[in-house]
Amino acid sequence: MGLRTLREYQRSWLASDLMAGLVLTALLVPVGMGYAQAAGLPPITGLYATIVPLVAYAAFGPSRVMVLGPDSSLAAVIAAVILPLGGDDPETAVALAGALAVLTGLVILVAGVARLGFVTELLSRPVQLGYLCGIAVTILVGQLPRLCGFSIEGRGLLTEIRDFARGVADGQVNRAALAVGVTGIVVVLLLRRFWRAVLGVMVAVLIGIAAVAVFDLDEAGVEVLGVLPKGLPGFALPAVDLADLGALFSGALGIALVAVADTTVLSQSLAAQRGETVDPNQELRALGAANLAAGLFQGFAISSSASRTPVAVAAGARSQLTPLVGAVAIAVLLVAAPGALKDLPLPMLAAIVITAAIGLIDVAGVRRLYRVRRSEFVLWLAAFGGVALLGVLVGIFVAILLSLGDFVRRAWRPHDAVLGREDALKGYHDIDRHPSARLIPGLLLYRFDAPLFFANAGYFRRRVRDLVTEATHPVRWVVVAAEPITGIDTSAAETIHELLEELRQEQVTLAFAELKGPVKDRLRRYGLYDAVGPDRFFPTIGTAVDGYVEATGTTGVDWEERPAPTPPA
Repeated sequence: MGLRTLREYQRSWLASDLMAGLVLTALLVPVGMGYAQAAGLPPITGLYATIVPLVAYAAFGPSRVMVLGPDSSLAAVIAAVILPLGGDDPETAVALAGALAVLTGLVILVAGVARLGFVTELLSRPVQLGYLCGIAVTILVGQLPRLCGFSIEGRGLLTEIRDFARGVADGQVNRAALAVGVTGIVVVLLLRRFWRAVLGVMVAVLIGIAAVAVFDLDEAGVEVLGVLPKGLPGFALPAVDLADLGALFSGALGIALVAVADTTVLSQSLAAQRGETVDPNQELRALGAANLAAGLFQGFAISSSASRTPVAVAAGARSQLTPLVGAVAIAVLLVAAPGALKDLPLPMLAAIVITAAIGLIDVAGVRRLYRVRRSEFVLWLAAFGGVALLGVLVGIFVAILLSLGDFVRRAWRPHDAVLGREDALKGYHDIDRHPSARLIPGLLLYRFDAPLFFANAGYFRRRVRDLVTEATHPVRWVVVAAEPITGIDTSAAETIHELLEELRQEQVTLAFAELKGPVKDRLRRYGLYDAVGPDRFFPTIGTAVDGYVEATGTTGVDWEERPAPTPPA
């Protein structure tokens, strides 16, 4: 455990941690092997990728109860990276997956040291929902042949759907395998829905092993796990071709982004629930170390687990001793009883993976997007389609581009407003939302609700010119209500300077109200502050209106000077 946890550890926690660790083990074993199978790797690597990262995170991780290990959202990404590089051969696949984990760990470590955890914010919520749903569908389709007891060669969602349909049409479905798999799905989903205190995955595993023993399903063509390799994983540098490093590094970037995003959210949520504080950059360093260790001990890339962590917490986990107990229990299994799970049917592992993939689909979240904001639903749809149709790895980068594109789109054509005085309300308000608001003759109060930068500066300039031209009364002053303008780049500064000269030629004064100090400092460096004139920057809209009235001699009464309405008799 981390030094802080060791110093603060209380003896009263020991019994709870030990019991929670044993409960957690019952979930770690089948889930780890199932996700390994989903990633195109031998099931044993899922246990290796569970033991070593749990130990590494216990040593370096800041969260007291978070559990790391193989993850459903990463399995499809790992498969998408290693299979095209020759991952059909188990030995090659293990080496490629190990190298991928090492590169992922290094990327995350560098991010943690450089304090780059903020990059996970590049994925908006609709895009996250979309790529997780795309990954879920990819996993579901990939596991269907295993659930039905046959295999296919195709890669990519559409190809796999076609090959699976052909296999079904050709009569390749093993009914016994399908019965086992469907039973597993039903058991896990029903217990998850109605009896969460019982580990549905463990119940499904026991049912599968019992079915093989009672009905001799292995003789009916149902593949079973077999005896696991005896012993603990050994240290080994993954041996891969240099020509594969480019593809592996690209994959590592995508995996790192997904893993960091999931881990950061889960870690902060746990800390908030338990009244603790967690250093997000230390979280990245611990996650990087765990991935690095997994890759060097015949495992694959891992992340935090949003399914196993709640199990540990519900079972009474108080510290990182709980996952350490789980790691030790799995190690004992591999050393003392590697044949304990030899009759576990592989269709049952496929069922476990499928139920995990179903959990990635947030139907309620998607419905809410469709109901409250159609543009974000379109983002979800695009991210989902990118992952499902272009492939998981390409889809992740498509998701990032969609998030950035959505931000640029909103800033490119932001909301803006002409402001007027509303008698019943204090201040100046959008005349479109308050039609009774009155305009001050000769004064255009214009609010632009975004930073000014190269993409929207031209739009800002055109809007001001159009509003001046279309005004009912000749405009003498334009006051930009600039509180929402949090930044102005050099391109926007040049555009404002051009607008300033154009307005001056028409005898119109340009002024700013409520411009933030840092933005004002930037305008000084650009030379725009002096060009506009220091006396044309006002602290509030009200003082800008006063400045206009004083400079032009316009008569008018501001809301602050207007007498209060006489109360009804």
